[in-house]
This record gives sequence, structure tokens and C-alpha cells, in this order.
Amino acid sequence: MITVHHLNNSRSQRVLWMLEELGVPYEVQYYERDPKTMQAPESLKRVHPLGKSPVITDGDMVVAESGVIIDYLARTYGEGTMVPPASGQAWLDYNYWLHYAEGSLMPPLLMRLVFEKVKTSPMPFFIKPVAKGIADKTNQAFIGPMIDTHMDFVEAHLAKNTWFLGDDLSGADVQMSFPLEASLARGIVGENRPHITAWVERVHARPAYERGLEKGGEYDFA
Repeated sequence: MITVHHLNNSRSQRVLWMLEELGVPYEVQYYERDPKTMQAPESLKRVHPLGKSPVITDGDMVVAESGVIIDYLARTYGEGTMVPPASGQAWLDYNYWLHYAEGSLMPPLLMRLVFEKVKTSPMPFFIKPVAKGIADKTNQAFIGPMIDTHMDFVEAHLAKNTWFLGDDLSGADVQMSFPLEASLARGIVGENRPHITAWVERVHARPAYERGLEKGGEYDFA
């Protein structure tokens, strides 16, 4: 039996969606973020040394990192679905989006989040204007343009494709869901990128996604 070690409001929600798409039996071990730090609890380190989510256990195996988990589930339980044959352009595209989601798209989104947090963090009153100025300038001059480049790239791709590999849903879509959901929820994706918005709406309309959401609980990006 697969166990999903699930942290609320985290990337592990997409693992639940993947399992529901595959129709694979699983159980969920729930973990709650620390209300002060918003970090995962120490108890997750008993599953994996980094104490991060998502992580799954499948029998004696421990599988961590979202992309590895999605690919493992597709290869092991997909029965010809959610992953293309291991050759050709579709295979390369599948792997590209699987790695792009966390390797290229998420870093600037996380940097933006960190600098936004800086502006609201406790600090001496005379430091706050300086910190806010630095954060705003960094977001405007560096992080914002980088995010726009990525979002324009994804928007152009989805303007020509229903899903990331064309007409068929795959693990690449599952992997891309978290950064695009978060971007839409935080106002990064607006009316100027209708194809990303439409793609997220298609994701949320899938019965398997809704079932995964019911299993996962609190998730601000749906």
C-alpha cells in the first residue's frame, strides 16, 4: 500500500491528484505546518532526513521529490497512461516539463515570496523603509521580469496545446499544477494570460483532482 506523507497547503496535493488519476489505492498520513514558521513538522524527518513533503512510501521504498514521485507512479502504475513511450519528442517534452516546474519556474516564484515576506517581517521601525525599498526594487528590476518571461513562455505553449504534451493529460501536467495554481491564486497570472487560467480551470474540473482535494484537505490554491 502506498502512503502519501501529506503536508497541508503543499506540493504533495498534486501527488494525491496523480494517484486519483491512476486509480491506485493509497492512504494519507497527515502533517500540519508549524503555525509560526509555516515549516513542516520535525516528525517528517522520521520518513525522510530532509523532513520535506511530498514523500511517499511504497512498501519498503521511500520516494521523495515531486518530479521523481510523479514519474515513479506513472511508470509503476500508469499502465500506458500519464507517461509517453520512452523515446521520441513526447518523451523529451514530458521530462522537460517535469524538471522545468521545480528547476526553472519555482525558484523566481519563491524569491518573490521571500522578498514579499521581508516587507512584512518584524524589524526596527527605522530599518523597515530600507528593507521595503530593497525588496520592491529587487522584485521590480530582477524577479518580476524573470517571472514574466517564464509566464509568457508557458502561456504561449498552452495557447497551442490543451495539456502540456498536447491532447493527452500526463504527469507533466500534474507536476506543473502547483506553480501555476499558486501563480493564479497570488495574482501573478492575470487576464493577460488566459490560456494559463483556462488550463488551471481544466485541472480543477477533473473529477480525480476533486477527489484528491477532498482527501488532502486545506489547500489555498484550488
